Amino acid sequence: SFSTTITKTYCIQSFTSNKITMNSIFQTFFVLTVTTTSTYAFVPTKSSSFASMRIPAASSSKTALGAATASVDALKGAKDMILDILNEKNCAPLFVRLAWHDSGTYDDSVEGEWPAAGGAIGSIRFAPEINHGANNGLASAVALLEPVKEKFPDVSYADIFQMASATSIEWAGGPDLGIVYGRVDAESPDQCSPEGNLPDAEAGDEGSYGTDTGTKSTKDTTPNGHLRKVFYRMGLNDEEIVALSGAHTFGRAYKDRSGLGAENTKFTDGEMVQKRADGKEAKYTPGGSSWTDKWLIFDNSYFKIMPDKCADPELLKLSTDTTLFDDEGFSPFAEKFRDSQEAFFESYAKAHKKLSELGSKFDPEGGISI
Repeated sequence: SFSTTITKTYCIQSFTSNKITMNSIFQTFFVLTVTTTSTYAFVPTKSSSFASMRIPAASSSKTALGAATASVDALKGAKDMILDILNEKNCAPLFVRLAWHDSGTYDDSVEGEWPAAGGAIGSIRFAPEINHGANNGLASAVALLEPVKEKFPDVSYADIFQMASATSIEWAGGPDLGIVYGRVDAESPDQCSPEGNLPDAEAGDEGSYGTDTGTKSTKDTTPNGHLRKVFYRMGLNDEEIVALSGAHTFGRAYKDRSGLGAENTKFTDGEMVQKRADGKEAKYTPGGSSWTDKWLIFDNSYFKIMPDKCADPELLKLSTDTTLFDDEGFSPFAEKFRDSQEAFFESYAKAHKKLSELGSKFDPEGGISI
């Protein structure tokens, strides 16, 4: 454990960003927090209520940089604390998105010293990465997990983000992912990947998906071509692309974040009761569009709904979803997962674990199991 004297100063200014490919304009506020021992980043928040919450960018403490190895007890304590947050906030899909977007910057072709290739290194907590258009809304996820870092400082941010995601899948009734821990954190904003490495869900105004601004071009005129350019860059294959896409069985898309979906639907307007995997009724903030009717439960419903032409029209179907059944390389896996939840869970667990380790450096080597 460690102690420090903290002096906080806040500087808030308005900033507007327009990401054309996501068809969204969002208003954010920046918060600067300064301490005597740490350096902090400008971080966007979705509402002024987060202005009082700090999101550290880097610290002079060796522990905060991931140099200290977290104990099994600390990792278990962090997981228990994450479960408490999930039970209170029902925010599991948000945590999955946070970890995926941290991992999803990885480029297998980039050479150089770690962490040049990006990946699951905790860099999403830094500006400019947290400000990337695809990460809109994720500052709130980082803020929700900050108390976990404060209580268990030896657990790296990279581990906390991936732990929150894996725990969320399991909490929602999904498979045990066998995640290992001991990831070392990126240390500064200079180690963030450029914007443009994450996938687009729909084509932009010019009719194409992706950009040329990332470490490698992901532009394509087709959704299946775009998905392959993004995920092949990470070293993932067609089965893994389809399996990971199945996580859309979970959560919602928000118009004010991605520019996609409706303001709300009958499945998300707060009138329909949403049950959790444990059978309890979930309290949630209304809004957004879900891919499935039971969007807090992790199962293979997504693969049943996407090809169903009689599915409720208020359920979300994006071109990057429906292409899984149209593409000859993707469709065998999509059909397999539609017909067998067991097969989906088996492939998903392997793909998620692989995604969670992309670009990671573990201390000790090989990671820590809990």
